Amino acid sequence: MKAIVLDGVHKPLVVKEVKKPVLAANEVLVRIKAAAFNRRDWWIQQGQYAGLRFPVIPGSDGAGIVEEVGSISEERWIGQEVMIYPGNDWGDDENVQDKEFTILGLPENGTLAEFVKVKVHNLHVVPSHLSFEEAAAFPLAGLTAFRALFVRAKLKKGERLLITGAGSGVATFALKWATHLGIDVYVTTGSRQKLKRAMELGARDGALYTDPDWVKQLRQKGFSGFNVILDSALGEGFAHLPDLASPGGRIVFFGGTSGNIPPMNGRKIFWKQLSVLGSTMGSQRDFKEMMGFVNQHKIKPVVDCVYPIGQAETALRKMDRSDQFGKIVLRADTW
Repeated sequence: MKAIVLDGVHKPLVVKEVKKPVLAANEVLVRIKAAAFNRRDWWIQQGQYAGLRFPVIPGSDGAGIVEEVGSISEERWIGQEVMIYPGNDWGDDENVQDKEFTILGLPENGTLAEFVKVKVHNLHVVPSHLSFEEAAAFPLAGLTAFRALFVRAKLKKGERLLITGAGSGVATFALKWATHLGIDVYVTTGSRQKLKRAMELGARDGALYTDPDWVKQLRQKGFSGFNVILDSALGEGFAHLPDLASPGGRIVFFGGTSGNIPPMNGRKIFWKQLSVLGSTMGSQRDFKEMMGFVNQHKIKPVVDCVYPIGQAETALRKMDRSDQFGKIVLRADTW
């Protein structure tokens, strides 16, 4: 079969012929119709991700049609249009993933291939209102945003949310989730174009984090602070988030693209009764609840662009500029 293969750090993504996966019991073979990139794929190519191994087929997001099953008892899945939960072995504790937990695309081969092997319990039927390209955009980024907001930070209707770095896949899903609940959402972003786009999607207002007074701008919006703040960058800007949080607020983060947690005034955290929460992807139960939310509200993802899968390297280079707004999707009918 054909696959997109990464042979090493800073190597380009290339199309290669590789062996078709062999199924064990309780596994299925999905013919990929569409896949999508996450920032995770970019970090792996840059050599800045744990557990690197090469060669590897990247990709955590995928949607397609079940072609083969490893057990006769699973034959009902053959021909089904499915999207894939991208994790393996989360474990029995919903509060935290097991030490054996892995994500498709590293160390296991991922979705940027004609076929991908997954466990049958990782399959979810594609909602009728979504195309394959739209379905492929959801899994990793959508789940990360869903767990961070609703499981970890326990965001609820009537609260105020700040999303930093609007434009990323997770941030755009967070905006979608929150606005469908009627939450007042504010954002920070690096360009006026992205700020305008976020407001078109339902954000109330925001600020450019490139402005020296971005914290002051947000504090002057006429309210006492944000109940929940969602962040993926850490770095110097993270030190300002306690100032922007309302008393009893929750600051939840799922990445560190700008560095580590900087020196902070801990007195602001304990005096305001703030919670600082980490979050990573999500469990099978989280994914099922997310898809229930998607079906209930007929939510569609924000897709920035769609490339033929054979142009995966060109598509990933778009992340170098960080100018996308939403997900970068790969259509797998063109190699």
